[in-house]
Amino acid sequence: MLYVVHAYDGTDPDALDRRMAIRPSHFEGARRLKAEGHFMLGGALLDPNGQMIGSMMLLDFDDDHQLQEWLAWEPYIQHKVWERIDIKPFRRADI
Repeated sequence: MLYVVHAYDGTDPDALDRRMAIRPSHFEGARRLKAEGHFMLGGALLDPNGQMIGSMMLLDFDDDHQLQEWLAWEPYIQHKVWERIDIKPFRRADI
């Protein structure tokens, strides 16, 4: 099942520094997801000035259990980079 993830960073003064410090671990995890066939697409959400304010990911998991396993180890969650996360099942248009 595909899931679209919109995850928004904290807005405190240290939010961007926290994101940048954890970013290598987050990318390592995304590479692992890609190697396992779970990462379809992703990148940074930007504000009107081009500053990173969150992330969008399109992930493919067999079930909610795999999704929950990812949520348990995702570095941006563990290190409180993401303040708010919205995850929805996603159906790709067949066009």
